[in-house]
Parts: sequence; structure tokens; C-alpha cells
Amino acid sequence: MSHGTLPLVNACLNGLAAFLLLLGFVFVRRRQLAAHRACMLSAFGVSVVFLGLYLYHKVVVVKGVNTPFPGPASLKPWYLAMLFSHIVLAIAVVPMALVTIHRGLRERLDQHRKIARWTWPIWMYVSVTGVCVYLALYVVWSK
Repeated sequence: MSHGTLPLVNACLNGLAAFLLLLGFVFVRRRQLAAHRACMLSAFGVSVVFLGLYLYHKVVVVKGVNTPFPGPASLKPWYLAMLFSHIVLAIAVVPMALVTIHRGLRERLDQHRKIARWTWPIWMYVSVTGVCVYLALYVVWSK
């Protein structure tokens, strides 16, 4: 894999995580708990791979240099707001996901549901906005 394809791979991983999160939500609503568990653990695994590749890209490939927003200046504040919320919530969702998964695997379902009501929408937001950041930087306003 070339270093130039890493942002696309990461966007695909974020999209896959969002898809798995959505499927997991559908399965739990249908009381298909084994399928729910498989989707949520798969979403976590995909997110872990994403994080590893993202950090590799940020540290090794671009050496900490941020990719500038190539779109219109009038949209830059909206982009930065989305990016800021994405980063803050991405940091927050890591311990939340770990606690949520731990409680689910231990079958502490009341506690699992209490935190999952917060974890799921935040995790979904982070996954979807990750794809949006990629589209803004590399597709919609590519140089």
C-alpha cells in the first residue's frame, strides 16, 4: 500500500465501522444478540485498525504536518468545527467503547445499555465525520 492511499483506506475503514455500527443497532433492536455482538466487536476491530493506520500516517508519513483545508474560505469555519468535534469525540469514544464492550461481554446489560445510549451515537458521529473529513480534503476540493 502506498502512503498516498492511506487516507482513502482510513476513510473506507471509518465507513465500514459506521456500517457495522448501524447493523449492530438494527440487530439489537431485533433482539438478535449474537449478530449484534459480532457487528459491534467487528466495528471495534475495524476502528482499532483505523487508529493504527491513522497514527502511522500522521507520525511517519506526514510527520505531524496537518493537511490544509483546500475548500472555499467561507466553508473553512464549518469544516474546522466539524474537525474539532470529530477529534474531541474520537478521543472521548475510546474509553466509552471499551467500557461499553466490557459491560456487554460481562452481560451486565443494564449498565451496558446505559452507556451504550451515549457511546453508539458518538461513535457513529466520529465514523461518519471521519469520512466527511476525507471527502472534504481529498475528493470534493482535491487539488
